Amino acid sequence: MNEEMHQFPKGAVAILGDSILAAGPEDEILKEYESADKLDCRGKVVMPGLVNAHTHVPMTLLRGLADDLRLDVWLMGYMIPVEREFVTPDFVHLGTSIGCAEYIRSGITSFADMYYYESTVAEAAAAAGMRAVCGQTIMKFPTPDAKFYEESLAYTREFIQKWKGHPLIVPAVSPHAPYSSTEEILRATAALAVEFDVPLHTHIAETSFEVENARKEWGMPVVPYVKKQNLFDAKVLAAHCVHLDKGEINTFAHYNVGVSHNPSSNMKLASGAAPVSQMLAAGLNVGIGTDGPASNNDLDMFEEVRLAAFLAKLRENDPTTLPAQTALLMATRLGAQAMHIGDVTGSLEPGKRADLILVDIDTLHASPHFSRDPNSTYSQIVYAAKSTDVTDVMVNGKWLMRSKQLTTLDETALLAQAAELAKKIDKFLIAREKSVLTKLIAIGGATQEESFEVQLKVSTEDPEAVAAALKHPEIKIVYQRHYHEYDSYFIFPSDEKYILRYREDVFLKENGQPDHSRYRLTLIGDSHERDLPSEVVLSRSRYLAPADQSLRFYREYFQPEREVEVEKDRRRWLVRFRDTEFYVNVDRMDKPALGSFVEIKSRTWSQRDAETKARLIVELATQLGLSTAAAEPRDYLKMTEA
Repeated sequence: MNEEMHQFPKGAVAILGDSILAAGPEDEILKEYESADKLDCRGKVVMPGLVNAHTHVPMTLLRGLADDLRLDVWLMGYMIPVEREFVTPDFVHLGTSIGCAEYIRSGITSFADMYYYESTVAEAAAAAGMRAVCGQTIMKFPTPDAKFYEESLAYTREFIQKWKGHPLIVPAVSPHAPYSSTEEILRATAALAVEFDVPLHTHIAETSFEVENARKEWGMPVVPYVKKQNLFDAKVLAAHCVHLDKGEINTFAHYNVGVSHNPSSNMKLASGAAPVSQMLAAGLNVGIGTDGPASNNDLDMFEEVRLAAFLAKLRENDPTTLPAQTALLMATRLGAQAMHIGDVTGSLEPGKRADLILVDIDTLHASPHFSRDPNSTYSQIVYAAKSTDVTDVMVNGKWLMRSKQLTTLDETALLAQAAELAKKIDKFLIAREKSVLTKLIAIGGATQEESFEVQLKVSTEDPEAVAAALKHPEIKIVYQRHYHEYDSYFIFPSDEKYILRYREDVFLKENGQPDHSRYRLTLIGDSHERDLPSEVVLSRSRYLAPADQSLRFYREYFQPEREVEVEKDRRRWLVRFRDTEFYVNVDRMDKPALGSFVEIKSRTWSQRDAETKARLIVELATQLGLSTAAAEPRDYLKMTEA
């Protein structure tokens, strides 16, 4: 797999210590070198070890946890909550060790990882004897190993200082993705990578949803945005890159950005098919990755190489696109170059490390053999061979597997530990799935608002008269807002005591044009509802959470039995009346068209205070010219369903 793509039907490799001395025809090598340690490979293919250019190896412990979901639901709804609960250094060490065992068995000798407690990943990988680019994850959210990003950045600096110069481990910086970072995080991580001259490993343009959001939020595509944050000052390895345009591909080529193509993961999550042929034509170093075992769900690079070739042919509608030779090149030398370690591995050449595998192609599924076409061996390896055909693996001159027997890892003990952990994770998720509340808490951001909401709702034929009455000298207006509200109520089976409301507030300017939007979730829980004097209602307890995902995400994550939509135009005033603050809402119900209503409400933690405020609400209503005889005790949801 060198630049000339040499093949030697009867070849040999000479190794001294951790490095390759020579590779070429057997008779020349045996004439030039002598050794007491010779291995007759008996017709097997000797080739560079496969390079897994993007993965999250500790997630072997989450394999099969949540499948057949969209990326955002899978990640935010299941992976992150479970990781928040269970990921520790011990978790990471166990998951990495199991992953390394699978890597070795499938002929992988090098991998690029991105996870938490990455120093522990490095320890486990080095103990297994594997070569790895280990990227410490940095996000704007709290992570299992850091409460805030500055803490993660400091940890990453120490991690780099500890591992830089190691014979097997290359430390790296990993801002998770542009959408999970901030401008400050992207700039800081790029600066750190440049300071220590280490790779920067990140996700870029994985889904069309991510790309659309980038244009909405930043006013530009993903690649120009990260370029603006100086990301390409570093040696970047970009994972996925499914939705890049021609200009972005050229930008990558200009800055020598390495790319990891992840066919299985992209197909499984329906992220799309990356423009691999265009990237290769532009001169990019494009490697192949498995992605994490929770989104693949295996670490089989033979499968990935085969799928990479097939997917490119399907995408371009051209069977000549991405031939077997190129696919295997992506899994070896190009992958190493994408990871910025091409000077030490990826091909069998003098001076490079002795990272190689033996593949038995004298098998039923890979027979017969033809020699007419010089590319036939590449075709056998890519289209017919399987990971189980790998018999021996060497990394850095050390055998990690001989005759299919691992030499550095105890699979039986590792799998027993994983089985015990799986029971605990199952128990956690089963308990969580029983309640909408626990599912809301699991995705983060929920705060308990067990306040009493005291409220009076009155229908009105003249909303403008109410607005005019608010100018009374006894009423002080603190502020005024005008917005359009779109509510989606998630209704669950009768044994579920919660209703979830997803609300989009579109704030309006004085001329009625949209200004900005706000998104919120309100989980309306156990009923404490009872009538107070004069039709004032004491509402139910509630939990609030920011809605930073799409409505579609919450629909797929919570899976309500049915959904009810309510739309209204709302003018809101915060007023002070008798030294007490109240909200006055003047609502025009548009969906369904129920007319106009005035709501007067206030919140409190005290039931006694609630009763006091109820009396004041009646007085304020009278001051506004409203009659409590026209009070509507039902909330808008109940009115809609009536």
